Amino acid sequence: MEKEMNYKLIALDVDGTLLNDNLELTQGTIETIQKIAAQGTEFVLCTGRSPASSIPLMKQMGLKGYVIAHNGAATVDTETMEVIHEFELNSQALTPYMDYCRKNSIHFDVNTTFALYVPGAEGLSQEALELYKQFFVVPQELPPWAELNEPIVKITISGHMDQLDKVYADWSKWDNSGFTILRSGDFFIDITHGDSSKGAALKKLAEKRGIPPENVMAIGNYYNDISMLTYAGYGIAMDNSPIEVKAAAKWVTASNNEEGVRLALEKYCCAETLR
Repeated sequence: MEKEMNYKLIALDVDGTLLNDNLELTQGTIETIQKIAAQGTEFVLCTGRSPASSIPLMKQMGLKGYVIAHNGAATVDTETMEVIHEFELNSQALTPYMDYCRKNSIHFDVNTTFALYVPGAEGLSQEALELYKQFFVVPQELPPWAELNEPIVKITISGHMDQLDKVYADWSKWDNSGFTILRSGDFFIDITHGDSSKGAALKKLAEKRGIPPENVMAIGNYYNDISMLTYAGYGIAMDNSPIEVKAAAKWVTASNNEEGVRLALEKYCCAETLR
């Protein structure tokens, strides 16, 4: 059966999947991806990160093409920086969520496709600035709401797990029409457009490239990856995934600290292993 698999588009989540816990991309993984790309397979990073935080990884792997950023809210050409599509949020409807965060002293940032704005950016601690720097991001001061003319594609809330558990529980009781409220990591909650997801964006990109779902593979590790794992012809979960994510996948590979992506690609995509 494995000999018949022919994946033309492979979507990779980044944090907890492609990268290890030290945010490192291993040389073995790079070499395997380059080998498969040389066979004609396209790779797309499908991540909660911004383009600025994910395109450098594509360049590190020597790849061109697209990144699906902000959990599916924007797809960008890595060479031209052209926005292929983006899901714009209703900015006025976001006010109650930001008011909640301010009232409860919860950190949040506002994302356009290419920029990240933080209230009180100038007063951020060195620790916070270093964290943003790890993701190749320089936060800018959030301007008055009426003056922010760029399309907003994502609001990210960050904090301790128990704090975010309460936020998620509270917001689950609200009328969230038009929005997707999603745990994108243990320490993050994202607000995106109701039609936006990694799976929806991957479907749009595959259709644009003329690739049917059965020729698409997706590899991920968290709840925000479930939509792409179920859309793809073959969805693979990392061993460090929650049980619900593993249940949505067709196969489970090793953890992100054990080069699970490399092992999965070698098993299913390297020509010499399929002969």
